[in-house]
Formats: sequence, structure tokens, C-alpha cells
Amino acid sequence: MFRRIDDFINSWTYEAQSTLKVLEAIPDAAAGTAVAEGHRDLRRMAWHLVESLIEMPSHWGIQVIAGENLIHGMTIVDPPATMSEIRATYQRAVESLREGLKTWTDATLELEDDMYGHMWKRSFSLGCLLNHEIHHRGQMTVLMRQAGLKVPGVYGPAKEEWAACGMEPPKV
Repeated sequence: MFRRIDDFINSWTYEAQSTLKVLEAIPDAAAGTAVAEGHRDLRRMAWHLVESLIEMPSHWGIQVIAGENLIHGMTIVDPPATMSEIRATYQRAVESLREGLKTWTDATLELEDDMYGHMWKRSFSLGCLLNHEIHHRGQMTVLMRQAGLKVPGVYGPAKEEWAACGMEPPKV
């Protein structure tokens, strides 16, 4: 739960940049990788991050603009064909959310909104948005490993990045 809007914006900026690193590491050829039939693939999971950036803030009165005609009612359109389109839409959504939050003060974090049938303080909702993104980004990195892709480091070097730091990767 956040007590200051600037604390969220600082955390959000780092996490959004980290998510963008992951999205940039997914080529179109691997975007169809899923853990199993009937589960979200990398393209759909990346698009879900965009969906969440549009849908969740709408409960707080923030309209996130990420592109034309992405949402009809509360239903988002199917993912674009390419990862570059998803990345560009994600970046627009991140910036739009950041702009919308500029109108908030620390006191705004105490307001409550109906979130899926429950009353949540906005401070809690922001934490949920952040954790939701981190959760799905982690799922994406597992799918990336299954697809044989290099995973970028987020909270430190990934296995393949230790050498660039002049270190041996940790033993497994």
C-alpha cells in the first residue's frame, strides 16, 4: 500500500521500464509460446498487461489512452499481430497512466473505489496494479525460457548477464 503518490510513480516507472525490457526480448516468432494448450501465450499475456493498464484505472476515474478503439465497453480488442505493436501500445498506456496520476495528491490515495465488487483504497489498488504486472512479467520470463529466449535481468543480472558483470553465474 502506498502512502505517497510519488512513491508509487517512482516504483511504477522502474517496473514499467523492466516490463518493457521483457517485451523487447520477445520476437514475433516466439510470441505464440504458451505453457500448454488453452493457456495465454506470450503475445496474449503481454496484451493482458495493456488491458490491465486501461481497465483498472477506469475504476478510479482515469481514462488511459493507449490507442484508438482498444476498448468497447469494458472488453478489449484482440492483441495486435506483432510484438512491436504491443510494445508501442504498452508504452502509450504507461505514459497515459502517468499523466492521469499527475492530478492525484497523497490524500487521493485514501479515496475508495468499487473494484470488482469490493471497496478498495486507491493506495491498495495501485499496489495491486503494480503486483499484477510483476506477477505476469514473471510468468512471461518462464515462457521465454521455455521458448529458448534470453531473459533480461530485472532485479539483478539474469543467468546470461553475469559474465558482463565480470562474475560467474550462481551455481544451480
